[in-house]
Amino acid sequence: MSKVIIVTGASRGLGHAISRVLLRDSHKVFLVARSEDELRQLKTEYGDAVEYMSADLADLKVAPEVVNSTLKAFGRIDGLVINHSTLSPITKLFDSDADEWRRAFDVNVFSAVALVKESIPELRKSNGRVIFVSSGASSSAYAGWGAYGTSKAALNHICAHLAVEEPSLTAVALSPGKVDTGMQKQIREEGQTAMAPEIHASFVAEHESGCLLNPDQPGTVIAKLAIGATTNLTGKHYRWNAAELADFQP
Repeated sequence: MSKVIIVTGASRGLGHAISRVLLRDSHKVFLVARSEDELRQLKTEYGDAVEYMSADLADLKVAPEVVNSTLKAFGRIDGLVINHSTLSPITKLFDSDADEWRRAFDVNVFSAVALVKESIPELRKSNGRVIFVSSGASSSAYAGWGAYGTSKAALNHICAHLAVEEPSLTAVALSPGKVDTGMQKQIREEGQTAMAPEIHASFVAEHESGCLLNPDQPGTVIAKLAIGATTNLTGKHYRWNAAELADFQP
């Protein structure tokens, strides 16, 4: 049966890959991102299976618009993939600005809370799934990544609370690994000043040696979880290739 999934950060990288996997498997997708061109392209390619909104989810008034537009287009919501995020500021705590951290949390945390909250009534009806795209930085500290890492740790805990509070839903947080996306490019280009030299160098080396993951690899796992994550996984944080997720691997 075709399901209806909302995917955020869907215009490029991992979100774009997740959306394509869902569409290839004949599901319907409501796409959200700030950039419109790639969303329009998917709409042109897949027609009635796609609707989209170009918006900044850090504006918390966008969340109910996304939910209402999804319902208008497809009549139901079966899953939600919280994929959008910002890495900025890549700055050590002493050199940072609290307003920059506030902006990072607006994007990475509060927009997720708003969208999940608005989606819960529909997800209760469908026994739906919420997949939070987390990061290894949620449990490991990297110099300069304070805002990003702590915001992703907050997502993991939101996932855990959602599982406790909404037993009819299945909530999973997933770290996608080092994926060949624009975020990795940002790390290489902007991370040298604040990051530990050896850590920054390791990111550069992994790119140069072709070791970064293709977005389709973790993207397939996330798409499959959005459709069929089982209740035994709920409330927990996993790496994309964890043994517990073997049934969702490409």
